[in-house]
Amino acid sequence: QAQLVESGGGSVQPGGSLTLSCAIFGRPLDHVSIAWFRRAPGKEREGISCISSNGDFTKYSDSVKGRFTISRDNAKNTVYLQMNNLKPEDAAVYSCAADLWTGARCFTTERSMDYWGKGTLVTVSP
Repeated sequence: QAQLVESGGGSVQPGGSLTLSCAIFGRPLDHVSIAWFRRAPGKEREGISCISSNGDFTKYSDSVKGRFTISRDNAKNTVYLQMNNLKPEDAAVYSCAADLWTGARCFTTERSMDYWGKGTLVTVSP
């Protein structure tokens, strides 16, 4: 079993930055890959980024590429999502999820995930 707890959400103005954290309990971080998803009101959940279990592979959706950066700190068993140049369309509930796959890659598909956090809300408005 594993538990994931997100934090760092909040309200920012367009162009602002936030860093989300995903703390993992119950499993060493290098035994899972981690993905970030978001769901905006009225829209389907979108997989936006992931990082492999060894941290060597990362992936971003086109909607966040160049603005968001995913990273991990194995000592803290925590994954981060640095979000820069936030836009109103980035407003959503952001969730992290763990995939027990420990290969060289990672995935951002919901059906690949084994554990989910409850999410943290990000709002972007003037």
